[in-house]
Amino acid sequence: MAEATVPKSQLDYEQTLMYGKYTKELGDYARVEAEKLRAQRERRREKERMRGFLKYKEESRWQRCKSYMIWCRNVVFAKIGEDWIFLLLLGVSMALLSFAVDFTIAKCQKAHYWLYMELSQYPLLQYLAWVLFPVIFISFSAGFTHIVSANAIGSGIPEMKTILRGVVLKEYLSFRTLIAKII
Repeated sequence: MAEATVPKSQLDYEQTLMYGKYTKELGDYARVEAEKLRAQRERRREKERMRGFLKYKEESRWQRCKSYMIWCRNVVFAKIGEDWIFLLLLGVSMALLSFAVDFTIAKCQKAHYWLYMELSQYPLLQYLAWVLFPVIFISFSAGFTHIVSANAIGSGIPEMKTILRGVVLKEYLSFRTLIAKII
């Protein structure tokens, strides 16, 4: 019965007087077989990836670009890992966001100073412009934050400490809160 399923020559089985014995270690044999199965699985995955990559080969430029980007994503995530890529994207997006906020603040400060200098002949209007310009921005920012996301009120440090301890705060890490924090 066993002879029909596994040939004796494959396992180097020798029939002895009583029970028989193997001339190869079963552990080594299992290791080699597992390596063969892994290699087959990897070849199959690579073939599927390439099939997905080549699916749009005869299509438009956009489809070819899209298929290339999908292929790159699959290769990067499969070979390198995901965590550091997301951290890299998070760092780059936060740097760009910070640059945009700083650029906008610099433009607003230039406008504030320009308005102040234009009203140099009228000291009362100059004072009002100097005081009301920031007050208007502060009022708009507070109202916008209150309307869009009340979770964005405050510094956010205690909330972040709470999140890092494992407590789930609903709607705190949402896109609306991010926009309200930016404004």
